[in-house]
Amino acid sequence: RMGSATSLSSAVISSRLQELVRLFKERTEKVKEKLIDSDVTSDDESPVASPAAAPLPAPGGELEGDKPSKDDHYCEMLCCTFKHQPWLDRLKSYKFPSSIDPLTNLMYVLWLFFVVMAWNWNCWLIPVRWAFPYQTPANIHYWLLVDYLCDLIYLLDILIFQTRLQFVQGGDIITDKKAMKENYLRSQRFKMDMLCLLPLDFFYFKVGVNPLLRFPRCLKYMAFFEFNNRLEAILTKAYIYRVIRTTAYLLYSLHVNSCLYYWASAYEGLGSTTWVYDGEGNSYIRCYYWAVKTLITIGGLPDPKTLFEIVFQLLNYFTGVFAFSVMIGQMRDVVGAATAGQTYYRSCMDSTIKYMNFYKIPRTVQNRVKTWYEYTWHSQGMLDESELLVQLPDKMRLDIAIDVNYNIVSKVALFQGCDRQMIFDMLKRLKSVVYLPNDYVCKKGEIGREMYIIQAGQVQVLGGPDGKSVLVTLKAGSVFGEISLLAAGGGNRRTANVVAHGFANLFILEKKDLNEILVHYPESQKLLRKKAKKMLKSNNKPKDEKGGPGDALIIPPKADTPKLFKAALAATGRMGGKGALGRLRWRLKELRAMQ
Repeated sequence: RMGSATSLSSAVISSRLQELVRLFKERTEKVKEKLIDSDVTSDDESPVASPAAAPLPAPGGELEGDKPSKDDHYCEMLCCTFKHQPWLDRLKSYKFPSSIDPLTNLMYVLWLFFVVMAWNWNCWLIPVRWAFPYQTPANIHYWLLVDYLCDLIYLLDILIFQTRLQFVQGGDIITDKKAMKENYLRSQRFKMDMLCLLPLDFFYFKVGVNPLLRFPRCLKYMAFFEFNNRLEAILTKAYIYRVIRTTAYLLYSLHVNSCLYYWASAYEGLGSTTWVYDGEGNSYIRCYYWAVKTLITIGGLPDPKTLFEIVFQLLNYFTGVFAFSVMIGQMRDVVGAATAGQTYYRSCMDSTIKYMNFYKIPRTVQNRVKTWYEYTWHSQGMLDESELLVQLPDKMRLDIAIDVNYNIVSKVALFQGCDRQMIFDMLKRLKSVVYLPNDYVCKKGEIGREMYIIQAGQVQVLGGPDGKSVLVTLKAGSVFGEISLLAAGGGNRRTANVVAHGFANLFILEKKDLNEILVHYPESQKLLRKKAKKMLKSNNKPKDEKGGPGDALIIPPKADTPKLFKAALAATGRMGGKGALGRLRWRLKELRAMQ
């Protein structure tokens, strides 16, 4: 028992010692690598916090930062406790911004929504209250309450929001309070806002509550168009809102026409002729039905009898033809803009199919081309991403490329420690390519001119005696072919076949693009050359050092020269190199030179 315990303790001690030796070796190698090549270290390494800086636990067993303060509020939900601040305190602590960016501020878009709702109330309800007998002394106070609530929204928009809107002057964004207020007071928007708030309501005391006195409230149309522009800028499918808005234009024109028809019927006398409204049923629905048949020119209407009815009907027909044609044209433009990408995709596919049929391309190739078109369109929403970004300035293209590709490229070991700006320039040169299932990304023995980064999907590296065995499967975020970009002297040939396993989206960086970038970054070029050589050596080491007994050698290794024969050759060389041994010695030198 004593012997087994001693052997066990010695085994534990030896394993610990071996672990310490391994750690010391790793640390020594890292320090040595930093001393040899100082550029390998990244500038973005964050310092590790010192253990001494860690807070000491309180006597109660909790850290001071973990203790809930007296001002913190907690809400218990199910099994968890969430820290939150009471809404009343947050409301009190909220400070209204001194300046508002009208292009990006979502709060301003929300406020425009309320302004547009107030504007729609006036535009839709003023004609109804003027024409139809829906405003009565019994409900007049409800109408007035909503009216003055809309007036309050108009007033707040003028006093609080419009005077805080930022504007651009001479290329600078102006945020000064006085300058923003003066800019609004000089604008056309201010004149229209003042006009729409004319206090014609004081005439109520003389002529009664006539809704037509509130007609200037409909002049705040500039807020409506501004809301449309801001909302379309933040919606992902803005064409849906455009279709709804165009439909609302048509419904509003029918709404106004129905109000005018009821007013004409009341002017002629309800039920006085067969043309006017007879006063039966729901007045608004009946008049709206008549307006739809008139503006859309369906026909089947009773003939007008009086001169007033004939003129009214003629004006309705002319207005209907004009308004309906405008609505159809606008709807066509909206739908055409929404399906422009789909139309372009279909035209490209039809042209390609026509080309392949003309040259009698095999059916299998045609099917693969069709599959590529369909998958590329459905996965990316476009056929070529570069066409979308070509209109943007260089700085914006760089920002988009950083957000999309930087996380992937920064993980490539070959580019770690390089100039950050060089990586940014490289991001703009990446090209997106889609490979179909079983497509060869690269083949063994061909010249490597590209580096590949897997964006989505998987690729398989094939090898073995038959070249079909799967050696490894690379997934999204993996990189291959990076050594070929910098290898020279025949080292840029592909060493294996790489096949797409399913559909694969790859980023490609071509060698010529990298060379054009490295001209401006000589330090990074030296660093990449060193790393490429190091990676080539590490890749070749297992082949040179490891060789199993079953490895078949095409050319067996040459046997060493015997020592006695070497001594004889050396003596012959000292004596002048004559005779058969001298000629043999000269021949061996020649063979070594050739090797």
